[in-house]
Amino acid sequence: MPNRRDPEASGRGLTDAAPRGVPSALGDLPWELPHSFLGLDQPIDSFDRADALMLPVPYESTTSFGGGTRWGPRAIIEASRYVELHDQEFGCEPGDRMHVHTLPALELTRAGPTSAMTELKEAYARIVEAAGERFLVMLGGEHSVSSPAILAQAERLSLESGSRLSVLQMDAHADLRAEFEGTPHSHASAMARVLDQADVIAVGVRGVSQEEVDVSDSTDGSTLIWADDMWKHDAWMDRALDALGPDVYLTFDVDYFDPSLVPSTGTPEPGGGDWYRTLRFLKRVFRERNVVAADIVELAPTPGLPAPDFTVAKLAYKLISYRFQDRLG
Repeated sequence: MPNRRDPEASGRGLTDAAPRGVPSALGDLPWELPHSFLGLDQPIDSFDRADALMLPVPYESTTSFGGGTRWGPRAIIEASRYVELHDQEFGCEPGDRMHVHTLPALELTRAGPTSAMTELKEAYARIVEAAGERFLVMLGGEHSVSSPAILAQAERLSLESGSRLSVLQMDAHADLRAEFEGTPHSHASAMARVLDQADVIAVGVRGVSQEEVDVSDSTDGSTLIWADDMWKHDAWMDRALDALGPDVYLTFDVDYFDPSLVPSTGTPEPGGGDWYRTLRFLKRVFRERNVVAADIVELAPTPGLPAPDFTVAKLAYKLISYRFQDRLG
């Protein structure tokens, strides 16, 4: 992993490596942490060396209640700079055994949702091609950005192996509306856009319309796992895993969490997921399935309330760690 400088020397200690753009003779000065995921240095070859890529997509156009998701990617990256790298679950710093590179943010067109989603699908497909086997994590932005990414991954998988992609959707909402507020590319329609090319298993659902329940009931490739079932026992984990195929795209809307844990989101719903139960499930998913890519969406940062930003940044770190858990013992 590229060097991470700690300006407070809190146990990892300072390094004498100069940040990019600074002469090596000045490397021992107390520079701030880089503005990249986990505060990692990004040397010129860091993309080539990377095991995982972080792709910020600060897109917001169709939010229907609270706004601010355009600031989500930046908040996640900023908070991640202060995430401690040691992971007690694995008894090590996972970063010692994997390389993470943060891409610049994609600034999508403002010519409307249809044009923006077309642009994103083309851009995402090119990034996937360049990424090869690297694990790609997209940071949204509103949930509409997930559809183009899922479709690009589904088309790639179909061409390479003829297989059908499964989508694991961690979410308070089903997002199965045909359209919402005049556009089929709404955040409330994200999963409706992909049902033709991928199966969708939604976990943590507790805020839906009758239309969405009807769509799910009439679609073989749609599974809804209600949030209240998750509190009775852990059988829901087996049900979700049984519904997933071998190749999985993970889309994580942070309103999946109970708002007592992550209140900073546009459409919070009471009664959502908790931290450790969710991690237990995700670890199983990454161990038992091939997770080809992931996204985290719908963080709408609240000024003066950094805890949700930090929680979501820690979640992103856990996803990458689970993806490479075979290296961690």
